[in-house]
Amino acid sequence: MPDAPVTPLPASTVLLLRDGPQGIEVFMEERPTKMDFAAGALVFPGGKVEEADGNPALRDRCAGVDGLDDAARALRVAAIRETFEECGVLLARPRGGKNLVQAARVRTYETRYREPLVEDTVGIDEMAEAEDLELACDLLVYFAHWITPVARPKRFDTHFFLAPAPPDQIARHDGKESLDSFWERPGTVVDEFAGGIHFVMFPTYCTLTKLNRSATVVEALERARGEQVVTILGRHEKGPDGGARMILPRDSGYDITEVPDRNDPTGRRLVVYK
Repeated sequence: MPDAPVTPLPASTVLLLRDGPQGIEVFMEERPTKMDFAAGALVFPGGKVEEADGNPALRDRCAGVDGLDDAARALRVAAIRETFEECGVLLARPRGGKNLVQAARVRTYETRYREPLVEDTVGIDEMAEAEDLELACDLLVYFAHWITPVARPKRFDTHFFLAPAPPDQIARHDGKESLDSFWERPGTVVDEFAGGIHFVMFPTYCTLTKLNRSATVVEALERARGEQVVTILGRHEKGPDGGARMILPRDSGYDITEVPDRNDPTGRRLVVYK
């Protein structure tokens, strides 16, 4: 009798955006090759939801969560925490304030909290309480939802969010969970993956391609607010030519017909909508 599938862990990831001289840019990180998930891949900041992210006491410290249930709120809190942990960008305001925390104050918080958050010795709930912060969940725009294939030993139920990068804060990799980072146009990352320069996972490829439809941050956010997010459970099948075919829902809205794959005998994976 086959083993029961591993239950996917709730997770959040954030596409930090800014307007560059040639159009919209997204912040990418490169994972170490020895990690047990996404080894060597270019990824967006993100990770699994922690227990403290769902603390009910945080509800009054989250902007823009009216009408959301506890699970949806925890996903947004996790998105903000992971972004701070992984690249030092904090989407939060002094409680009662209109503007995000200034960069100099963020650096102070980074020294005080970033490592303890990573090590799970402090929760984002404790940080928000101690510094009297309001988490700017209102800046997060829901963009995509992907679930790791059933057969995988490690699975995530990942929710993708767009967020404009605070102009006065500098995003930088932590040197542990990511070894390099950079801002780039989404279309350029896709082209460099096809050219063998970088490696990205299939959901990352699809979300970059989807993001590349927008020329500016404002356009990307407005487009995302107006589009339905379709849940995608990753799965594939072997096609008649022996190559792998990635299966997406008909209404997923990605409009991708094939993806480069250096491990496939055909050099590509076809994308089929069912």
